Order: sequence, then C-alpha cells, then structure tokens
Amino acid sequence: MKSLLKNITIIVLVLFSVAAAASFVDMSQEGPEEIGVNRLAQEVKDGQVKMVEIEGDTLIITLHEEDKKQELKKEYGQPFTELMQNVGVSPESLGQVEVLVKKDPEWKLFLMGLAPFLLPFLLVAGLIYFMSRQVQGANSKAMSFGSSKAKEAKPDEKHTTKFKDVAGAQEAKEELKEIVSFLKHPKKFADMGAKIPRGALLMGAPGTGKTLLAKAVAGEAEVPFYHMSGSEFVEMFVGVGASRVRDLFNKAKKSAPAIVFIDEIDAVGRKRGAGLGGGHDEREQTLNQILVEMDGFAPNSGVIVMAATNRPDVLDKALLRPGRFDRRIVIDMPDINDREEILKVHAKNKPFAKDVDLRIIAERTPGFTGADLESLLNEAAILAVKKNKKEIREDFVRQSIDKVLLGPEKRSRVLSDKEKEMTAYHEAGHAIVGHFLRHCDPVRKVSIIGRGMAGGYTLSMPATDKRYQTIAQFRDDLAMTMGGYVIEKMQYGDDQLSTGPSSDLKKATQIATKMVMQYGMTSDLGPRVYGDNEELIFLAQEIHEKKNYSEKTAEQIDMAINEILAQAEKTAKETLIKYKKETEALVKALIKDETIEQEEFINIVGKRNEK
Repeated sequence: MKSLLKNITIIVLVLFSVAAAASFVDMSQEGPEEIGVNRLAQEVKDGQVKMVEIEGDTLIITLHEEDKKQELKKEYGQPFTELMQNVGVSPESLGQVEVLVKKDPEWKLFLMGLAPFLLPFLLVAGLIYFMSRQVQGANSKAMSFGSSKAKEAKPDEKHTTKFKDVAGAQEAKEELKEIVSFLKHPKKFADMGAKIPRGALLMGAPGTGKTLLAKAVAGEAEVPFYHMSGSEFVEMFVGVGASRVRDLFNKAKKSAPAIVFIDEIDAVGRKRGAGLGGGHDEREQTLNQILVEMDGFAPNSGVIVMAATNRPDVLDKALLRPGRFDRRIVIDMPDINDREEILKVHAKNKPFAKDVDLRIIAERTPGFTGADLESLLNEAAILAVKKNKKEIREDFVRQSIDKVLLGPEKRSRVLSDKEKEMTAYHEAGHAIVGHFLRHCDPVRKVSIIGRGMAGGYTLSMPATDKRYQTIAQFRDDLAMTMGGYVIEKMQYGDDQLSTGPSSDLKKATQIATKMVMQYGMTSDLGPRVYGDNEELIFLAQEIHEKKNYSEKTAEQIDMAINEILAQAEKTAKETLIKYKKETEALVKALIKDETIEQEEFINIVGKRNEK
C-alpha cells in the first residue's frame, strides 16, 4: 500500500512538473504581435500588408516592413473577405494582399477534441500500470519464497580478510589452509587417492573468531563462497527451509568447486525429536535436507560446507559423523601470546602513548576473547576522544578493561556515608583474603564505584594462563568469595547484614556444588559424577538435569556442599582477624580515593607471602 501511494505521488508530481514547464516555455517565448480587426483593416487600406495566412480561426499577417509578423483571432468559420468587407475594406485594397489558407491537419483536430480527456486518461493508465507491477512483484516474491538468500562473497583487495589478518588460532588456521589447498589443487590430492572433506565445523566460545576465520577462507580460496545464517532457513511455512537448502546447494554445485558457510548452524542443527512437531517440524525438515545434501545418494563433489557454532553439544549426531563434517576444528580462548598478537592487529591506526605496553595489557586480560580485545582498544580510543587527548594512555586502557568486564561506571549513584563504608568493608574483605591466601590470583584493582550490576568490585587476575584448577585453588577462591560476607558479619553483626553479599553466596554455592557433583573433590562421596550433565532439551529449553543418585545420597551431597562453604567462611574469618590492621588501612583508602590500583594496594597492605 505504501509503495502504491508512493507511485501515485510520483505520477502526479511528474504531470504537474510537465504542465508547469510547458506553461513557462509558452509564456517566455516571444511570438507575433496581437492586433485587432480595425487595425488590420486600416493596414490593408494603407497597403502595408504583404500576406495573410489563415489557420482555422487565426490570421498570421506579414507586413512589407521588414517582414514583421502580426496575429489576429477571428470567429471560427467566418471567411476572411467577409470580415474585411464588414469593416469597410474595398475589394481593390483586398486584392493587393496575398491570402494563403492553410488546412488544419486531421491529427491536430483530433488532439484538440481529445485534449480535455487526455490528462485523466494518462493518470488512470499510470495507476493501472503501477498496480499491475505491484501484483507481478508480489507474485514473483511468492514464487521465489523457497529460493535461498545466500550471499556470495566478492573478492575486494581493499577489504578482503586473509589468514595473515587473523592473529592466534594457529592450529585452526592450519586445518583451514589445508581445505583451501584442496580447492586450489584438487588433482594433487586425487592422484594420491585422497578425497576432499565434505565439511568443516568451527567450534568455540562466542567472540573467538569463528566467522572471522570463515572470512579468511573466503579471502584465500579463489572459488565462489556462499554464506548464510542458520536462522535464514527457518520460516513459519513447513518445507521452505528444505527448499532453500536445495537451492543453496544447487547454486554451489553449478559453480563447483565452491564453499558454503552456514553461521550459527545450531539454529537448524539441533538434535531431532526434541519438540512436539515430530517429522513435520520445520527445523527438522531443514536439517534432514542438509544431511542429504552433504552426504546422500546424489554426488556432492566439489562443494565444501563450513559451519560455525558455540553450542556443539546440542547438534544432532548425524551432522557430526564422517562424510558430513569431517573436520571439527576447536577454536580455543587465546593465550597470552595470542592476545598480544590480537592486540597488535587491532592497535593498527591507533595512536598509543609510549607508556602503553601491549604485553602488559595481554597479561591483564586473561579470559578475554578476540572480540573482547577489539572492544577494549575501541573503548580506550573513545575515552581518549572524550578526554580531548591526542594519544591513548595506559590509564585509559585500564579503565576500558573494567568497562568490558563489568560495564560502565555508575558515578551518578549517590551513596550515603553508611553505604559507602559498608561497600568499602565488603570489597576490602574480598581483597585482603584474596591477597594473603597464596592460591588466589593476584589482586589487580579494588573499587567502591559501581559498575554494571555490582555496587563495587575487586578485580583479581592470574599472572599466567591457567588450564586447570586444583582443590587448593578452589578452596582459597571460595574463601575470597566469602570475604565480603564474613567481614560484614564481623563489623556490623548478624542483625545489620545487608543484601550486598547475595551474588557472592550464589557464586560460592555454584563452585562448591561443582566441586562435589562434577569434579569429585570430596572424600566422603568418592570419585564419581552426580547428576547427568547432558542437557535434557524439550521445546528448546533446559528443564532439569537427570538425577542418577538416591535421596540418601542427595543428603550427603548437601552436607558436603555445606561443609565446603563453612570451611571457606572459617578461612576467610581467620585471615581477616589476622590482617585486621591492613584491612582498616585499605578501608580508609577506599573511602578517600574510591579506587585503588595494584601498586597502591600493595603499598597499603604489603606484599603477599608466596610460600
């Protein structure tokens, strides 16, 4: 409807523009002088008229004087001689004038009769034409409803991503380089009897660079590269997704060798039989068609399917078998060296101050993905612009680390003196326990300024990347987590305990539960996993986990969890009593300065005992 109104408006504006232009031209043109009948009669009597041209009801008079032109309008159908005789012109005077009668063309007469109806006719015809175009467009859209919306990556030297532009993920790049080599030199592998792999599944946490690696493959492989999102297959009509899969693979087969990339394949690749739709479920129909296209009766030579997901655990097993996704490439979180390389890539075209060391930033950002690191440097650059600085300083980078981890500062939140003091004691409890328990990560920053959902925060990060965590580390981390809760009880008593430690208690309970039920870190229950961690998916939701233990064992699990939490509380309390002087000094500094960096923190409380 909006499109139709738009077309009508365009037609009307065009017609008015043409009419206005025509009227402007007519008014601006310099034509013959218009005269009356009496003046013409006098000129004929005086012998000034050379010739009279008669065109219907118009007389064009040419004078002897420099062939000057004049124009006269007479009654339609009245003869020229009769007109002159009526105003007293003698036949002798009229005989000296050359009279030329021009017959009006038939087409002109026809157009003159049609002119009053021409404009409405054109308007109606234009409306009918554009309405028919709209109907044809709707029909063509309906006919192409089942065609795929795949977009082909066009090679552009300025914006093409190559493997050299992807930092880290060396093993993943080696696997993908092998696929590019398959496509570029298929004969070399065929001579050895090797078959081109049908598919490569990129698996990893969000932000680790799965889509970026796919773009690099598109840039490296000199073959057609079709990319779609898994959600683009799914529609409300059953069968449309399967039709789009067929159309996508038909396009790829016509231009083989080619690559098909499906981002977020878990949108259509989830385990079958999980919903109420049965065999007619649209998502399952789409998945079935993908399985057939990748490895069915019809040959699929020359087409490699790449896919990305951060939920490989929910994919259907038929997708993961050899012959479909032959290569399952895991993209890990970047280690310190990878983070430094990623920072170097994103630091290009950004002016950094001399005190900024990317290696130190990499050390301060364990657990950051490539996307997090890109956001970090971008936030630092934005902060430098806000501060009207020409360079990105180290303190800007540190503030950006906190922003990416926890969210923006909430300086507008006004705290009373009592709340400010309670927040300072709470964060000091975390920081003191974490600093003096040797299995905890070093404390990097303490602040009572709220960020995100937190009223304050204590930032601790490991000096090196950690792949595993021991029981001793879990116990000390639990004690640090309970530090805020314990110090509030010690300082204000049970009656004044606030809601501040609620998130800490939740986190501690989750850690203790995993220690007992998943990691076997309790002697009473033995080395066993309690509860099946395989998700029970129903209607795309996790309802509960399977229970594989008795009620008596459940009581033992509860007792073990409570024992671990009680021990963590005891450890935190002993540490805070032992270092009460350092705690009070830190609280005073927090109330005064609000934020304490690592160097200042060590000056206040002293160095930790690493033995």
